This record gives sequence, structure tokens and C-alpha cells, in this order.
Amino acid sequence: MRYAMIMAGGAGTRLWPMSRVNMPKQLLPLVRGKGGGGAGGGDVARSLLEVSASRLDGLVPAERRYICTGEGYRSQIRESLKGFGDGQILGEPAARDTLNAVGFTAAVLQKVDPEAVFAVFTADHVIEPQDVFRARVEAGFKLVEADGKRLVTFSIKPTYPATGFGYIERGQPIGGVKGAEGVAWRVARYVEKPSIERAQAYVQSGHFGWSSGMFVWKASTVLEAIRKYKPEAYAGLMKIQGAWGTKDQQKVLTEVYPTLPKISVDYAVMEPASTDAQFPVCTVLMDLSWLDVGSWPSYGQTLEADGAGNRVGGSLSKERALIVSGKNNLVVSSDGSHTVALLGCEDLIVVHTPEATLVMPREKAEELKTLHGLVEGRLK
Repeated sequence: MRYAMIMAGGAGTRLWPMSRVNMPKQLLPLVRGKGGGGAGGGDVARSLLEVSASRLDGLVPAERRYICTGEGYRSQIRESLKGFGDGQILGEPAARDTLNAVGFTAAVLQKVDPEAVFAVFTADHVIEPQDVFRARVEAGFKLVEADGKRLVTFSIKPTYPATGFGYIERGQPIGGVKGAEGVAWRVARYVEKPSIERAQAYVQSGHFGWSSGMFVWKASTVLEAIRKYKPEAYAGLMKIQGAWGTKDQQKVLTEVYPTLPKISVDYAVMEPASTDAQFPVCTVLMDLSWLDVGSWPSYGQTLEADGAGNRVGGSLSKERALIVSGKNNLVVSSDGSHTVALLGCEDLIVVHTPEATLVMPREKAEELKTLHGLVEGRLK
């Protein structure tokens, strides 16, 4: 049967000060709009996790959807997403990167259903249009159901030479699978986070796509790949699987999970598998609007700009954001009753919360992680 898992464990340090230890970025009410995935129109502010969950409608039944997240966020997620029962939240006792979030889910699902095929999504994307998204995910499911050894990833047409994403080189097209014709290829190469020079060459070639961080595979197959490429992780995951559903479930998970090697599924599995005939790595091109909301500038792209390029977000209304003789500013607040005023400012990012206020030039946004490390420990 088909299942889905949303990875929701990101720390969100580049969205400080709204993203905090007790309020991760995936739970922040940042995305406006009443639709399933976009940000425009409407007055309802929803979290990225809520938006990600709503995208699964029509793809996987509600009872076969899971969220893998930090155990400390369980109660907040249960309160925010009423459709997820306690057993559908896989709580990590420690953050061990995406390989183990995937492996943990695969180990649990394989025990529940030895033939389980599951899609992996993340909680920090804004994707439109929804009908195209669902059609491409459907194609991914069908590719795996046609050949259970396939590892399917979804790629995005790059718009600039980003160095923070993985790059997927398309090889031979895949035919014979309904819905996948013209959008699916064998992967010739999978390169995680290349240098700027290589990224520029990849974009110019027209043969590469960004790795979206979304996948489809059979639970048993991805566990087999983990066993081959990261056997120390596999050994721990098998201990967790053996105890799952028994009285020792939580004890073993708490003891074993923090010892698993911390590494991404891209580095640990996808790169080596792309040159290994044992696992046919395939990609489905998602020809749609895809935005990874991992920083304040990327969040700003989800908001409508005024005539001077200024954008207002969070709970802040345009009436409470006063920008005079300024342009290309982003102003965000978690307090809709608080007024934020800018006079004669350009290219600034201003983020206000009751605990902290951030003011920085837009060009310094990538350095926010360093500032976060200096100040987060002082704020309780």
C-alpha cells in the first residue's frame, strides 16, 4: 500500500527570531492563503507543516500519513494537525539528519506492511499548482510500483546556480509507465551541494535539476540501500524495528537513535546509488513553482510586493507596517497589534517578536545562522 511521510525536524536557524527551540519553523503561521499549497490571496495564515499536510489530499489516505519530527514537538503538532493520531507521529529523541528520518520511517512501515511504498516530503516548501504536484507524485508512485528496486527523486528546474541544493543529471527517459511518460528519466549523476563553478555549469547545460528533497521508494528497498551504504545506521534501525510495537519500543528508540550516524539521505544513499546498477535511481521533473522557505529572503518571495518592492508578512497587517521613502524591505512580525515603522530604509529585513527583534541588510541573511548561535542561549 501507499504511505507518505513529512520530515518536520528542521531547526530553522535562518528564520530566527520567529523560529526558536520551542517553536520550529514548520509550525510558524507564515503562509497566507486558503489553498492547499500556495501563499497568495486570502487572510488565513497557516504553518508550513499544515500546508504540506494538505498537499497529500487525494494522494494518500489520512490514516497512512506520517510525520517524522522531534519528540519534543509532538504535542504542538497534535494540537495543530488534528488529523494525525499519536501513532502517526514518529518522534525522534535526537536530530540525526534525513537518512535516519527516512530509515526510521522505513523500519516502522516495513514492520506494519512488508510491501509498503512511501513518499517522503518536507515541511518547508511552497508548491504550486497543486494538480501538477499531485500528478508528478502519482507518477513517482507508479514508477516504484512497476519496479520495487527503483529509488525515485523529484527534481526542479533550476532558476539560478544555487550551491545549497543537490543537482540531478537526467539520463535516458523512462517509458512504459502511465503518467510518467515525458516527465521521468534515469538519473545519470547525483551531486550534492556543488561548488559555484560546477553549479553554473550544471544550470547552463540544461540537463540538471535541483533535488527537491522529495522521494518515493519501497520501504524494504531503501532499507536495503542503507544496509549497503551505511551499515552502522542499518544495524541501529533494525534494533528499533525489532522493538517497535513492544513494551521496549520507547526504551530502545531512546537508547539507539541518538547513536546513529548523522548524515543526509542525499550523501548516504542517493549519491552512491546513482552509480550502482542494483538500485535504478530515477527522477521525475516537477515543472511547477517550488520554493524552499529556509530563510527570510526566500520567505519574502511568498509575499506580494508593493510598488516599491516592500513586503509584509507574518501576523503583521499592511496598516501596521509603515514604510516611508523605503524600498525592497521585508517586515515580519508575530504580533499583529505591534506597529513596525521604517523611514528611508532600503534592502532591510526586520523581524519582530515579543522576545527579540532582528534588523539586518538583506545581503547578510545567510550569516544569520552565526548570529543565532550567539544569542539563542541567552533567550529563554
